[in-house]
Amino acid sequence: MATGKPVVMKPVVILGVFVADTAYRADRQPRLGETILGNSFKLGPGGKGSNQAVAAGKLGADITFLTRLGVDAFADMAKQTWKDAGVKSAVIDTPDSYTGAAYIFVEEGSGNNAIIVSPGAAMLISPADIEAHAELIRSAGVFVTQLEQPIDAALKALEIARGAGVTTILNPAPAASLPDRIYALCDYVTPNETEAEGLTGIKVSSIDDARRAADALLAKGVGAVIVTLGEKGALLHTNDRSEHVGAVNAGPVVETTGAGDAFNGGLAAALAKGVEPLEAMRFACAVAGISVTRPGTAPSMPALREVEALLARA
Repeated sequence: MATGKPVVMKPVVILGVFVADTAYRADRQPRLGETILGNSFKLGPGGKGSNQAVAAGKLGADITFLTRLGVDAFADMAKQTWKDAGVKSAVIDTPDSYTGAAYIFVEEGSGNNAIIVSPGAAMLISPADIEAHAELIRSAGVFVTQLEQPIDAALKALEIARGAGVTTILNPAPAASLPDRIYALCDYVTPNETEAEGLTGIKVSSIDDARRAADALLAKGVGAVIVTLGEKGALLHTNDRSEHVGAVNAGPVVETTGAGDAFNGGLAAALAKGVEPLEAMRFACAVAGISVTRPGTAPSMPALREVEALLARA
């Protein structure tokens, strides 16, 4: 992201969920009623918002993560993970609930995954919680949220950020039905192919399909759409430009679980440095490209020097 000019880093605030990832690898998924032997198991930090915050933190962003946690061993894991990645936290401790957890199945041969998330205390994040942290959100240069916490909390946060002139990014994952008024609050919406189809009803099997789905989202009031396309890269689509960037190959794919979070954390970090949107998307593709060469979610996020080296080679 070097420009030759002094870099002014604007703060990034991410609202989202932390969960402890319980990751199982096996040759295939079990059928209902069936028990199979797995090849490995790992316990580690996860949750889309937390992963995105870790990605941004490792890239040098001035990042604060806003969430609820239980008061338990998984909460301790969360706080240590953020400390190690340079992430500041605004945590609402919730002793009458639990810190979330996720079941992640990884297919050994392909690296593809299937996930169940139980967000725990994070499902109690409310608009009142957001109001209590309104000044934190207003202080940001870039605000990011997803859909693992309640949508009414995400909506309130986007309203506060938009009212303060903060650049807003909605990563609409996991796919969910959204209120129409949320779209106009988003400078960027960043669905993958499946999420784009869920939001628009347009099946995304090609770059042209992605453009049609993006047009439908622009018609709802979104400022810009970035459709992530896996091994095909990503598409930046606005009312006056449509640019496709190919995936950045960093080596053999080991696991795709954290790729979308790596992309969104990278995008937020680049935009917070004032990088132009197309270059920010290319940078985010490189972050994701490195992440898929490593197992895990948060642990797979690369450092800034790694991303810059990959882009220099590419």
